[in-house]
Amino acid sequence: MARLFLPGPLSAGSLDLPRDVVRHVQALRLCVGDDLTVFDGLGGEWPSVLVSPPPAARVELLRHVAVERELPTHVTLAVGMPANERMDWLAEKATELGAAQVQPLVTARSVLRLDGERAARRAAHWQAVAQAACEQCGRNRLPHIAVPTRLDAWLAGLPAAGDGSGAAGRCLLAAPGDGHALPFATWAAGLTGSQNLLALSGPEGGLGPDEIAWAQSAGFVAVSLGPRVLRAETAPLALLAALTARAPLD
Repeated sequence: MARLFLPGPLSAGSLDLPRDVVRHVQALRLCVGDDLTVFDGLGGEWPSVLVSPPPAARVELLRHVAVERELPTHVTLAVGMPANERMDWLAEKATELGAAQVQPLVTARSVLRLDGERAARRAAHWQAVAQAACEQCGRNRLPHIAVPTRLDAWLAGLPAAGDGSGAAGRCLLAAPGDGHALPFATWAAGLTGSQNLLALSGPEGGLGPDEIAWAQSAGFVAVSLGPRVLRAETAPLALLAALTARAPLD
Protein backbone atom coordinates (compact mmCIF):
# COMPACT_ATOMS: atom_id res chain seq x y z
CA MET A 1 0.00 0.00 0.00
CA ALA A 2 1.26 3.47 -0.88
CA ARG A 3 2.48 5.70 1.96
CA LEU A 4 2.49 9.49 1.78
CA PHE A 5 4.11 12.00 4.13
CA LEU A 6 2.11 15.16 4.87
CA PRO A 7 3.34 17.83 7.30
CA GLY A 8 1.34 17.72 10.53
CA PRO A 9 -0.20 17.72 12.89
CA LEU A 10 -3.05 16.01 11.02
CA SER A 11 -6.64 15.26 11.99
CA ALA A 12 -9.41 13.13 10.51
CA GLY A 13 -11.20 14.56 7.48
CA SER A 14 -10.65 15.58 3.87
CA LEU A 15 -7.37 17.21 2.92
CA ASP A 16 -5.97 18.80 -0.26
CA LEU A 17 -2.59 17.40 -1.25
CA PRO A 18 0.36 19.75 -1.82
CA ARG A 19 1.67 19.98 -5.36
CA ASP A 20 4.78 17.88 -4.74
CA VAL A 21 2.67 15.12 -3.15
CA VAL A 22 0.25 15.25 -6.11
CA ARG A 23 3.20 14.52 -8.40
CA HIS A 24 4.04 11.54 -6.22
CA VAL A 25 0.44 10.32 -6.42
CA GLN A 26 0.63 10.57 -10.21
CA ALA A 27 3.92 8.68 -10.29
CA LEU A 28 2.34 5.90 -8.21
CA ARG A 29 -0.65 5.81 -10.61
CA LEU A 30 -3.12 5.99 -7.75
CA CYS A 31 -6.81 6.18 -8.66
CA VAL A 32 -9.87 7.51 -6.85
CA GLY A 33 -10.96 4.96 -4.27
CA ASP A 34 -7.48 3.56 -3.73
CA ASP A 35 -6.44 2.95 -0.14
CA LEU A 36 -3.23 4.52 1.13
CA THR A 37 -1.49 5.39 4.38
CA VAL A 38 -0.68 8.95 5.41
CA PHE A 39 1.74 9.91 8.19
CA ASP A 40 2.96 13.27 9.49
CA GLY A 41 6.29 12.22 11.00
CA LEU A 42 5.08 12.86 14.55
CA GLY A 43 4.01 9.30 15.33
CA GLY A 44 1.29 6.95 14.18
CA GLU A 45 -0.39 6.81 10.79
CA TRP A 46 -3.71 7.47 9.07
CA PRO A 47 -5.47 4.86 6.91
CA SER A 48 -6.80 7.00 4.06
CA VAL A 49 -8.58 6.97 0.70
CA LEU A 50 -7.91 9.03 -2.42
CA VAL A 51 -11.23 10.82 -3.00
CA SER A 52 -10.31 13.26 -5.79
CA PRO A 53 -7.87 12.73 -8.69
CA PRO A 54 -4.94 14.91 -9.74
CA PRO A 55 -4.31 17.71 -10.41
CA ALA A 56 -6.56 18.74 -7.48
CA ALA A 57 -6.07 15.56 -5.50
CA ARG A 58 -7.67 15.12 -2.08
CA VAL A 59 -7.48 12.36 0.49
CA GLU A 60 -9.85 11.37 3.26
CA LEU A 61 -8.03 10.64 6.52
CA LEU A 62 -10.14 8.00 8.25
CA ARG A 63 -8.64 7.55 11.72
CA HIS A 64 -5.36 7.71 13.59
CA VAL A 65 -3.60 4.42 14.35
CA ALA A 66 -0.83 4.54 16.95
CA VAL A 67 1.66 2.34 15.12
CA GLU A 68 5.36 2.79 15.91
CA ARG A 69 8.33 1.09 14.27
CA GLU A 70 11.16 2.79 16.15
CA LEU A 71 14.23 1.46 17.89
CA PRO A 72 13.71 1.23 21.66
CA THR A 73 16.43 3.87 22.19
CA HIS A 74 16.96 7.31 20.64
CA VAL A 75 20.12 7.05 18.52
CA THR A 76 21.99 10.05 17.12
CA LEU A 77 24.64 9.38 14.50
CA ALA A 78 27.32 12.07 14.41
CA VAL A 79 29.21 11.35 11.22
CA GLY A 80 32.21 12.84 9.50
CA MET A 81 30.54 13.49 6.15
CA PRO A 82 31.51 11.04 3.41
CA ALA A 83 32.04 12.60 0.00
CA ASN A 84 29.87 12.68 -3.10
CA GLU A 85 26.55 10.82 -3.03
CA ARG A 86 27.58 8.65 -0.08
CA MET A 87 26.03 11.06 2.42
CA ASP A 88 22.70 10.71 0.58
CA TRP A 89 23.02 6.95 0.88
CA LEU A 90 23.91 7.20 4.58
CA ALA A 91 20.88 9.41 5.32
CA GLU A 92 18.58 6.97 3.53
CA LYS A 93 19.90 3.81 5.17
CA ALA A 94 20.20 5.40 8.63
CA THR A 95 16.51 6.24 8.37
CA GLU A 96 15.63 2.68 7.37
CA LEU A 97 17.67 1.33 10.30
CA GLY A 98 16.02 3.58 12.88
CA ALA A 99 18.32 6.53 13.61
CA ALA A 100 16.44 9.34 15.34
CA GLN A 101 18.92 12.03 14.29
CA VAL A 102 21.90 12.39 11.98
CA GLN A 103 24.44 15.13 12.69
CA PRO A 104 26.82 15.65 9.74
CA LEU A 105 30.23 16.85 10.88
CA VAL A 106 33.16 18.66 9.30
CA THR A 107 36.41 17.21 10.62
CA ALA A 108 40.11 17.71 9.94
CA ARG A 109 40.15 15.01 7.25
CA SER A 110 36.75 15.73 5.71
CA VAL A 111 36.69 15.88 1.92
CA LEU A 112 33.19 17.38 1.89
CA ARG A 113 33.19 20.79 3.58
CA LEU A 114 29.99 22.78 3.89
CA ASP A 115 29.04 25.95 5.71
CA GLY A 116 26.48 28.74 5.63
CA GLU A 117 23.72 28.63 3.02
CA ARG A 118 25.27 25.68 1.20
CA ALA A 119 25.22 23.61 4.39
CA ALA A 120 21.56 24.49 5.00
CA ARG A 121 20.63 23.48 1.44
CA ARG A 122 22.35 20.13 1.76
CA ALA A 123 20.68 19.48 5.11
CA ALA A 124 17.28 20.18 3.52
CA HIS A 125 18.15 17.78 0.70
CA TRP A 126 19.15 15.05 3.14
CA GLN A 127 15.94 15.67 5.12
CA ALA A 128 13.97 15.01 1.92
CA VAL A 129 15.96 11.80 1.42
CA ALA A 130 15.01 10.73 4.96
CA GLN A 131 11.35 11.56 4.30
CA ALA A 132 11.30 9.36 1.19
CA ALA A 133 12.99 6.58 3.16
CA CYS A 134 10.26 6.80 5.84
CA GLU A 135 7.61 6.46 3.15
CA GLN A 136 9.35 3.33 1.90
CA CYS A 137 10.30 1.60 5.15
CA GLY A 138 7.18 2.22 7.24
CA ARG A 139 8.58 4.53 9.91
CA ASN A 140 6.06 7.03 11.24
CA ARG A 141 8.54 9.32 12.97
CA LEU A 142 10.73 11.45 10.73
CA PRO A 143 14.39 11.53 11.80
CA HIS A 144 16.05 14.93 12.02
CA ILE A 145 18.98 15.61 9.70
CA ALA A 146 20.87 18.50 11.28
CA VAL A 147 22.80 21.23 9.50
CA PRO A 148 26.49 20.29 9.17
CA THR A 149 28.77 21.74 11.81
CA ARG A 150 32.38 21.44 12.91
CA LEU A 151 33.25 18.55 15.20
CA ASP A 152 34.84 20.78 17.84
CA ALA A 153 31.77 23.06 17.98
CA TRP A 154 29.42 20.08 18.22
CA LEU A 155 31.40 18.50 21.05
CA ALA A 156 31.51 21.81 22.91
CA GLY A 157 27.72 22.06 22.75
CA LEU A 158 27.03 18.65 24.28
CA PRO A 159 25.83 18.42 27.88
CA ALA A 160 28.34 17.07 30.37
CA ALA A 161 28.56 13.29 30.24
CA GLY A 162 27.58 12.92 33.89
CA ASP A 163 24.38 14.97 33.81
CA GLY A 164 22.04 12.08 33.01
CA SER A 165 22.97 11.31 29.42
CA GLY A 166 25.79 9.10 30.68
CA ALA A 167 29.19 8.38 29.19
CA ALA A 168 28.13 4.76 28.60
CA GLY A 169 25.67 6.04 26.00
CA ARG A 170 28.40 7.75 23.97
CA CYS A 171 30.51 5.65 21.64
CA LEU A 172 33.35 6.49 19.31
CA LEU A 173 33.55 3.96 16.49
CA ALA A 174 37.20 2.96 16.63
CA ALA A 175 39.52 1.83 13.86
CA PRO A 176 40.60 -1.84 13.84
CA GLY A 177 43.71 -2.38 15.91
CA ASP A 178 42.78 0.10 18.65
CA GLY A 179 43.76 -1.94 21.67
CA HIS A 180 41.77 0.32 24.00
CA ALA A 181 38.43 -0.14 22.21
CA LEU A 182 35.69 -2.20 23.82
CA PRO A 183 34.06 -4.92 21.72
CA PHE A 184 30.55 -3.84 20.73
CA ALA A 185 28.91 -6.63 22.75
CA THR A 186 30.77 -5.59 25.91
CA TRP A 187 29.84 -1.92 25.49
CA ALA A 188 26.23 -2.67 24.57
CA ALA A 189 25.75 -4.91 27.62
CA GLY A 190 26.09 -1.82 29.82
CA LEU A 191 23.34 0.14 28.08
CA THR A 192 19.90 0.70 29.54
CA GLY A 193 16.72 1.06 27.53
CA SER A 194 16.18 4.65 28.66
CA GLN A 195 19.57 5.94 27.49
CA ASN A 196 19.97 8.23 24.51
CA LEU A 197 22.85 6.97 22.40
CA LEU A 198 25.39 9.17 20.62
CA ALA A 199 27.60 7.42 18.07
CA LEU A 200 30.53 9.36 16.63
CA SER A 201 32.39 8.21 13.53
CA GLY A 202 34.95 9.77 11.23
CA PRO A 203 35.11 10.56 7.51
CA GLU A 204 37.35 8.89 4.94
CA GLY A 205 40.70 8.57 6.71
CA GLY A 206 39.09 8.61 10.15
CA LEU A 207 39.35 11.13 12.97
CA GLY A 208 42.70 12.66 13.84
CA PRO A 209 44.46 12.01 17.18
CA ASP A 210 43.42 15.39 18.59
CA GLU A 211 39.80 14.81 17.58
CA ILE A 212 39.79 11.39 19.23
CA ALA A 213 41.17 12.96 22.42
CA TRP A 214 38.47 15.68 22.34
CA ALA A 215 35.77 13.04 21.98
CA GLN A 216 37.11 10.95 24.83
CA SER A 217 37.26 14.05 27.02
CA ALA A 218 33.55 14.52 26.25
CA GLY A 219 32.77 11.04 27.55
CA PHE A 220 32.91 8.99 24.35
CA VAL A 221 34.03 5.40 24.78
CA ALA A 222 35.98 3.75 21.95
CA VAL A 223 34.00 0.80 20.59
CA SER A 224 35.12 -1.78 18.04
CA LEU A 225 32.81 -3.28 15.40
CA GLY A 226 35.31 -5.95 14.41
CA PRO A 227 38.64 -6.49 12.66
CA ARG A 228 37.70 -5.15 9.22
CA VAL A 229 38.11 -1.57 8.00
CA LEU A 230 34.66 -0.12 7.30
CA ARG A 231 33.94 2.82 5.02
CA ALA A 232 32.83 6.12 6.53
CA GLU A 233 29.23 5.48 5.47
CA THR A 234 29.27 1.81 6.52
CA ALA A 235 30.48 2.00 10.14
CA PRO A 236 27.52 3.96 11.61
CA LEU A 237 25.08 1.74 9.72
CA ALA A 238 26.77 -1.38 11.08
CA LEU A 239 26.24 0.01 14.58
CA LEU A 240 22.54 0.61 13.88
CA ALA A 241 22.16 -2.90 12.51
CA ALA A 242 23.79 -4.35 15.63
CA LEU A 243 21.48 -2.30 17.88
CA THR A 244 18.48 -3.47 15.84
CA ALA A 245 19.53 -7.09 16.32
CA ARG A 246 19.55 -6.55 20.11
CA ALA A 247 16.09 -4.96 20.15
CA PRO A 248 13.02 -7.03 21.12
CA LEU A 249 11.04 -8.26 18.13
CA ASP A 250 7.39 -7.16 17.88
